[in-house]
Amino acid sequence: MPIFNFLSKHMFREQDIHLYDEYLIQLREVVKAYKTEAGEFLALKDVNLLIGEGEFVGIIGKSGSGKSTLINMISGIDRPTSGGINIRGEPIHTFDESTMSKWRGRNLGIVFQFFQLLPILTVIENVMLPMDFCQMYNRSKRYQRAMELLDMVDVADHANKLPGQLSGGEQQRVAIARALANDPPIILADEPTGNLDSKTSERIFSVFESFINGGKTMIMVTHDSDQAKRVSRTIIISDGEIIEEYLLRTFPSLTHEQSIWITSQLQHQRYKPGSIIIQKGEPINSLFIVKKGSVEIVSQNVDGHENIIGGFERGQYFGESGLMNGRVCQVTVRAAGNITVELAILNLDAFHRLINESNTTKQEIQATVQDRVNKGLDLTNESNRT
Repeated sequence: MPIFNFLSKHMFREQDIHLYDEYLIQLREVVKAYKTEAGEFLALKDVNLLIGEGEFVGIIGKSGSGKSTLINMISGIDRPTSGGINIRGEPIHTFDESTMSKWRGRNLGIVFQFFQLLPILTVIENVMLPMDFCQMYNRSKRYQRAMELLDMVDVADHANKLPGQLSGGEQQRVAIARALANDPPIILADEPTGNLDSKTSERIFSVFESFINGGKTMIMVTHDSDQAKRVSRTIIISDGEIIEEYLLRTFPSLTHEQSIWITSQLQHQRYKPGSIIIQKGEPINSLFIVKKGSVEIVSQNVDGHENIIGGFERGQYFGESGLMNGRVCQVTVRAAGNITVELAILNLDAFHRLINESNTTKQEIQATVQDRVNKGLDLTNESNRT
């Protein structure tokens, strides 16, 4: 079954990169405010978020942090007070309710914590419902497809039962089958295993992993730290603001407030395999953190032949030496391998604010600079020119 922050001060080569418009899901400066008796409550505060096709994103945070509100923004169940949400190139925040319902039915599969199955419909009727609503597949095909989906999640034997006759784990698997009914490219799951035992949770999570292997994009709110470690990317949300989890691994000494601020300053860029990120002789105006793929450091011998002297993998950063000492790059840095490389980029001003406000982080970066000098991986070392 087939299963922004915008451009920084660094001068990017348009022919070498995929700009943010190619991201599957884009949230730009999204604010969600609710009116309460105590005054206005901001559930989301200027959230900028880019999610690429095929990512498995975990969203974690304390109760009331804004996790479900974020999912509701992406699903169109709720609308932003301000800001924009583009999914698959469409500005869903501008849709009326009728357009939104039809768009959601064809593009999103949603798995809720409490299943949300209709109790008066049988299991197979629940799974067929989205196909009926969106007029997907012909009538004879809908039953067959529903049975195939129920078989995929191992509850086909319960097709003609009512949901109330099933266990919680079985109902959740039915809900997953229903979410896949129209073969949507994006799956949203809000605490999908929160009410299940560990064995059933593991089984359902394995089903989710198979979706990613089949090319789906998945966003899952979870409180399970073990599950969060298995997704391809984790986003932490706190008081309506997001922190990229890889940033905490890269700079573990950042305070909570610094992490939120740095996340808001990061630019996200993609580079095709072999494309140049920094050209030899250029000033280094940004710090680059590798989110996906790898990059290689290339020097040139006197006879003109290339020499790959090293590289940086996912979770590592580069450009720090040029920012610290103000010298130009003495080598060329380019995207390596055969997959698109994705980088998070911090511009010059934000970098200097970071090290000025976090002395421990500054010391960590200085130690990295010295280590790379010792290993011959300093991008600004003039001995790398030949």
